[in-house]
Amino acid sequence: MPLPHPTTPSGAADLPRPEHPRPQFVRDAWLNLNGTWQFEIDRADTGLERGLRERPLADRITVPFCPESELSGIGETDFLEAVWYRRTVTVPAEWTGSRVLLHFGAVDHDTTVWADGVEVARHRGGFTPFTADLGEVARPGAELTLVVRARDSRHGVQARGKQATWYANTHCHYTRTTGIWQTVWLEAVPRAAALKRPRITPDLASGSFFLELPLTANPPGHRVRAVLSDERGEVVTATSRADLDLAPRLVLPLPEDRRRVWSPADPHLYDLTLELLDADGTVVDAARSYAGLRSVSLRGKKLLLNGEPVFQRLVLDQGYYPDGLMTAPSDAALVRDIELGLAAGFNGARLHQKVFEERFLHHADRLGYLVWGEFGDWGCEVGVRDDNQRPDASFVTQWLEVLERDHSHPSIVGWCPLNETYQHLHDRLTVLDDVTRGMFLATKQADPTRPVIDASGYAHRVPETDVYDSHCYEQDPAEFAKLMAGLAEDRPYVNAAPDGRPWSVPYAGQPYFCSEFGGIWWDPEAAAAAGDERDVSWGYGERPRTEDEFTERFAGLTGVLLDDPDMFGYCYTQLTDVFQERNGVYRFDRSEKVDVAPLRRAQLRVAAYEDTP
Repeated sequence: MPLPHPTTPSGAADLPRPEHPRPQFVRDAWLNLNGTWQFEIDRADTGLERGLRERPLADRITVPFCPESELSGIGETDFLEAVWYRRTVTVPAEWTGSRVLLHFGAVDHDTTVWADGVEVARHRGGFTPFTADLGEVARPGAELTLVVRARDSRHGVQARGKQATWYANTHCHYTRTTGIWQTVWLEAVPRAAALKRPRITPDLASGSFFLELPLTANPPGHRVRAVLSDERGEVVTATSRADLDLAPRLVLPLPEDRRRVWSPADPHLYDLTLELLDADGTVVDAARSYAGLRSVSLRGKKLLLNGEPVFQRLVLDQGYYPDGLMTAPSDAALVRDIELGLAAGFNGARLHQKVFEERFLHHADRLGYLVWGEFGDWGCEVGVRDDNQRPDASFVTQWLEVLERDHSHPSIVGWCPLNETYQHLHDRLTVLDDVTRGMFLATKQADPTRPVIDASGYAHRVPETDVYDSHCYEQDPAEFAKLMAGLAEDRPYVNAAPDGRPWSVPYAGQPYFCSEFGGIWWDPEAAAAAGDERDVSWGYGERPRTEDEFTERFAGLTGVLLDDPDMFGYCYTQLTDVFQERNGVYRFDRSEKVDVAPLRRAQLRVAAYEDTP
């Protein structure tokens, strides 16, 4: 039977971010380790030599918020070469006989973990989860001391997204994140054999779900079982031997009268129970999940959802918060961001330059919000300077971790491994070409069911990329229309290098969209004050003088793309202001900056793309 949840510890109601961080693979036996940890800044990264691993630390921090954030209780925004965490936890006594796993949602950037002085994990990459098997170190009913060191060198090569590499925030560079910034938690799993994270793939054509259930081992006589349910009860059950393959495969065919397609109009989710049974039929491991039945396909210039053209009215969402930075202050804040996008007339988002925490995807699944999954590597380049986001093998490694985590979320309708890469050496291939192709091929191998943009904007380097796009911040709707007009003749707008030569391989008739535009610099407070400077209020183009002028420009720019029958969607920059970048539909604190009703009316009409065969 499933292991019981440990007794709720004293003060658990006050834990920050108490909800389960992995909503598509939930066991009952888990313990949230958010809250107060010992903490110390190690500015010269000499802490190991100075004994920080062995002694109590000087400060206190609130996990899972990074030390640069207000919510952490630290609020130190200077460069932090390394930081240390320490926490003592009692392993629940009822976990006797189980393996104990220690999970980290994300730690930026280079992490080492010790448990009772024993090194149990190392991980490189600031956006993706990792797990430490505590083995014999964790003894049920006993105290366990956890120590974490996170290194985040200012000059080290790493994928940072929009984190500033100068001291201060400027333009579209934002306050850095160092150390733990997503939930830390313990989980108990069976020792002999246990379920690993499933891969759920919908197949709308057959009305089925294909399910891969990886296992830690294959004892004789064991079986796996999956039960799919809806609001009327059990829909279908499937079983398979679990003693032959490390990842048994199950097919869950739905009866025709129980097939309900997931879409923005009806984001229906099926409940899914996963079980591992021993030779006697006893359930030795179990977890809860869910699934959505939908398809994504390509047809000429069409990108179809469930076989139909659905114009993607996306908004750029960078997922920053004034008090939590890359970490949402609450689960409700994640829901609120989706609700704000929907209220303004968008039906989805590019989750931009950050791997969003999985709970956001869970809410997008529930609310029917279309999203493109992205990696945080903005401006990756070679040939000009020793850039901190210079491409290397860690990009591919961490991106594969993203694909593994997020494969089963129906709200994800496309992948974007790279964004605005620079290819300055026109006369030869570089490591950037290798990494671009490597990330593209890795994506197609890991998930052949979704379209992939090899690199959004600037340098398309893979001829067979599924989707082609461009970024264009022209502010005059008439001029914008001229730039976008060539798509009908297979000559779409393409971003060019400063010397005028193309960065990209030629367009080959793929589905195309303008995946960044708008960015209208609207700051009502600054508009009322003379002499405003862009380093404290920044955006694209000339700032509108009034809200009506902003609304008119928004409607004009979106109208150009809505009226193009060959354009499958767009992505407007952006959902909210972020620090000094004042081009959001909403303010940074999520308060209303403009009346969104006219923006919604401007978007919610039948797009020409949806009205053509």
